[in-house]
Amino acid sequence: MPETLAEVAAAARACTLCTHLPLGPRPTFRVSETARVLIIGQAPGTKVHATGIPWNDPSGDRLRGWLRMSSDDFYDASRIAIVPTGLCYPGRLPNGGDAPPVKQCAPTWHARFFALMPEVRLTLLVGSYAIATVLGPGAMTEHVRAFREHLPRYLPLPHPSWRTIAWERRNPWFARTVLPELRRRVRAALEL
Repeated sequence: MPETLAEVAAAARACTLCTHLPLGPRPTFRVSETARVLIIGQAPGTKVHATGIPWNDPSGDRLRGWLRMSSDDFYDASRIAIVPTGLCYPGRLPNGGDAPPVKQCAPTWHARFFALMPEVRLTLLVGSYAIATVLGPGAMTEHVRAFREHLPRYLPLPHPSWRTIAWERRNPWFARTVLPELRRRVRAALEL
């Protein structure tokens, strides 16, 4: 008998593939059979790991700002699914940034989740790891600049961390072109 989304979610929450992680495994995601928008991010940070709430940090605040979306709407799992490239906090790099998502995570879970979410109309690829996982290699800026080539299924975005503020200043086309289209596409997907 085929597995259900509830069964896959339970298996993912119990996952222990990555017992080596510095804070241990704590898969953080939200899925629903009725979700219309899927957000694929990179991996949870320490605050998300502590709370178990995806995008519950300043990056999430910026992402919701880009979307012009309230927290209530953003966290409505019946409409918006959130599945990072790596389900657990991966640790830190020596330079202070977060480590990349664990490589075996997306191949282990993504196809199983996504096959059971048939109502998804738009997938936001947030950050270079999410973009590379789905679209393949290439510079993040170029994928974002060419966002129309990936529509209507995918819309690539930079990661909304504080590090992106300088990137946005160097790339004013993002706020002028991508953000209005992002808002329009998300609104349309949710209204279907």
